[in-house]
Amino acid sequence: MTSKSEVFSSRWGMLLAMLGMAIGTGNIWRFPRIAASNGGGTFLVAWVVFLLAWSVPLLILEFGMGKATRQGAIGSFVKTLGPGFAWMGAWVAFVATAIMFYYSVVMGWTIRFFVGTLTGEVPGATPSAFWDGFHSTPGAVLTHMVAMGLALFVVSRGVRGIETAAKVLIPSLVALVLVLAIRAVTLPGAGAGLAFLFTPDWAELANYEIWIQALTQNAWDTGAGWGLVLTYAIYMRANEDTALNAFVIGFGNNAMSLLAGIMVLCTVFSTMPEAQAEIVGAGNEGLTFIWVPQLFAQIPGGRFFQALFFLALVFAAWTSLVAMIELATRVLMDLGVVRGRAIAIVGAAGLLFGIPSALKIGIFQNQDWVWGVALMLSGFFFAFAVLRYGVTKWRETFINQEGSDIHIGAWWDWAIRLVAVEAVVLAVWSLWGARGDDFQATWTLFSPYNVGSVVIQFAVVLVVLLLANRRLAAGVQATGPEPMGD
Repeated sequence: MTSKSEVFSSRWGMLLAMLGMAIGTGNIWRFPRIAASNGGGTFLVAWVVFLLAWSVPLLILEFGMGKATRQGAIGSFVKTLGPGFAWMGAWVAFVATAIMFYYSVVMGWTIRFFVGTLTGEVPGATPSAFWDGFHSTPGAVLTHMVAMGLALFVVSRGVRGIETAAKVLIPSLVALVLVLAIRAVTLPGAGAGLAFLFTPDWAELANYEIWIQALTQNAWDTGAGWGLVLTYAIYMRANEDTALNAFVIGFGNNAMSLLAGIMVLCTVFSTMPEAQAEIVGAGNEGLTFIWVPQLFAQIPGGRFFQALFFLALVFAAWTSLVAMIELATRVLMDLGVVRGRAIAIVGAAGLLFGIPSALKIGIFQNQDWVWGVALMLSGFFFAFAVLRYGVTKWRETFINQEGSDIHIGAWWDWAIRLVAVEAVVLAVWSLWGARGDDFQATWTLFSPYNVGSVVIQFAVVLVVLLLANRRLAAGVQATGPEPMGD
């Protein structure tokens, strides 16, 4: 079982660590673009619906599973479904780790742009000059390594190190985003941005595309279904509630997304209204690293606020990267590797496998696409595990425990069933949208956006995990705690 030294010291510390896991670059660089591209206020309605229909149910599930099994993704699935399903937990762990390999590159970008802001290099003479001269270069490899080093340092300090870092970084991140949002709403013309973000066009809710995008965003910006919450839940105290914590994480995370949306859209509407379509359609990298510096250049004190923006991105990426490294480390520990060696293995793998994404933006975009789709399958596996165990029995045994702050009703049973359906729909829709006019031409391994790349990489990973299933199951059973109750 987890020792006392491996438990979060307080609920506050645990919640901050969980928020650090959930709040990442997806909140700050992806949400404003997706919201703006899908109707603003109309998108928010669908987004809130899926907070309750996807994110919160999965967060509750992961909290309960991690606390009940006291093991990472592989051990949790073995103890929930039996040794024949170790490969499912291994899939969840692998997907989060594969995302870690390129997420450190993103953090490296944010570090470089923060430094570039301080030195006056950003923005350059043209909107894309600095960005085009930095990504896909040895400099991006260096910042990727710096990012991995910072995250590994935190993880090397153990659970208390993660908790301490979260207590510093998350309040700082919230303060930075609040300052930026307040500055944005005080700009001339910012009211138009607020009206766009918070005024729904009810007729547009008939557009299925908005609902799909809202579900996709919830899957990305809360971390639900990644296995990260499950990993941190291993270190919960025995009397800690699960359901209330899940609601706090879900709503707290989405509140940060809203603040980021206010910050970006109010600034766009105030400073460059003529370029709104071009800015919001620029993509994640384009919005953040090309247009944001141009926006801040238009306001008084822009360099100062730009520095705050990129520092906030550094903090958001840092805390999320820590969670991904801890997840991979925990899986190796469950397989019998001592913590220090597990961290070294994960760190070496992260440094090595992040280099291709740092050196070539096309590989980064491919990996972001492939493993983003894979998250839908991870969410499905979580829902499948609990449904097969018995969703009502799971809720009564592992969520509504004695002393729980709130009681979760039968709505959750149906929500988990809905999550399984949502995961399938979202995965199919994503692949259908990427099929292209020439289906045969999509079968290239590392092109940024196609069906064949997903199918090939999924197939390779699934075959390897299925072949290794018996060994994985034996490994976690040999090192894990007693099985869960019937």
